Amino acid sequence: MSDPGIYLDHAATTPMLPEAAAAMAQGFAIWANPSSPHRAGRAARAALEDARARIAAALGWTGEVILTSGASEALALAIGRAHAPLVAVSPVEHEAVLRHAGDAVRLEVDRSGLVVPGDDVRGLVAIQHVNNETGVIQPIDALATTVRNAGGVLLADCAQSAGKLPLPDADLIAISAHKFGGPVGIGVLLVRDWALLRPVGGQERGYRGGTENLPGVLAMAAALEAGRDWLDHAAVLRAQLEAAIVAGGGEVIAADAPRIATIGACRLPGLSANAQLIRLDAQGIAVSAGSACSSGSLRTSHVLTAMGVDGAGEVIRVSIGRETRATDIDRFVAAWQAMAARA
Repeated sequence: MSDPGIYLDHAATTPMLPEAAAAMAQGFAIWANPSSPHRAGRAARAALEDARARIAAALGWTGEVILTSGASEALALAIGRAHAPLVAVSPVEHEAVLRHAGDAVRLEVDRSGLVVPGDDVRGLVAIQHVNNETGVIQPIDALATTVRNAGGVLLADCAQSAGKLPLPDADLIAISAHKFGGPVGIGVLLVRDWALLRPVGGQERGYRGGTENLPGVLAMAAALEAGRDWLDHAAVLRAQLEAAIVAGGGEVIAADAPRIATIGACRLPGLSANAQLIRLDAQGIAVSAGSACSSGSLRTSHVLTAMGVDGAGEVIRVSIGRETRATDIDRFVAAWQAMAARA
C-alpha cells in the first residue's frame, strides 16, 4: 500500500468532515430550487433558512447572513456594495482584498505583522483577523473601536479564524467553509446592518444573485457545529514543531505575536522556500510557501515584505488540522532537520 504522505497545508484547505459530507448528501436529496413557490421549493427554502440560522448560532452572530461562494466573493461583495468607500487596508491582507484595494491607504504593520492604525479610517477599512501566512491574530476589537470612533466601517477577513476563534467585533465579516471542514464553494458575508450595503436585486434579499447552494449551506452548518475542541492539541503540536525549528537553527516568524494555533511560518536560512517545498514533497510532506493562491509564483511574499522579515524567500508555512498527529510533526521535523544540516 502506498504511503499516504503527511498533509500540513490545512490553511489552504482542509478535509471535509464526515458530518459535513452527510449533511451535503442530505442537501442533494432536497434538490428543488429554494426560490420556487411550490411545495418542493418551500421545503428547500425551509431547510436553507434553518441552516442559515444554525450558521449564525454556531458563530454567535446576531446580525444578517448573506450566503456566497466563499470568502473571496464575500470580500468582493462587501467592498463593491458598501455605502462607505474602501479607504484603508492592511498591507498583509489576502490577495482577495488587495486586488480590490486600488489607491486605498496601506496601513502600517510592525515587525510582528500587527496593524498600526492610521488616521485614514473614515470609510471602509479592511483588516484580516488571522493572517493566512503567519497566523498572526490582529487585535480587531481594539481596531474596531478606533475605526468606529472615526466614523468608519470595519471589514474583517475571517477565513482562517472562523470556526476556530470567536468572531471579532467587525461590521462585515467574510468566511469560507472549506477552511474548517466544510466543502469548497460555499461561504458567507456576515452583515451587522443591512444599511451598510447597497442591494442590487436577485436572491439573498436582493444582495446576491444566483440559486442558493443548499447542499453546501447544510454542510457548512454541520462543519461549524462540529466544534473546536481540537485546537488545544493543535497548539501542542505547533509548539513541538517550532521548538525543533529553533533548535535546528531555524527561525519562527512573528514568534512573540499572538498567533492562531494552526499556522506556523518557519525560515530555514540558506535554502529557498521553493527548494524546501520540492524536497519535502519528494518525501510525501505537503506544506506551502505563502498562500495557496500564490503558489507557483516566484515573487517574495508581500506579507513578509511588509513585516520587514529578513530572508523572506526562505520561509515556508506549516498548517495543522484536526487530522494532524504528533507522528506527522515528528516526520516533518526529521525531514526539515535533514535539509537544515545540508543547508
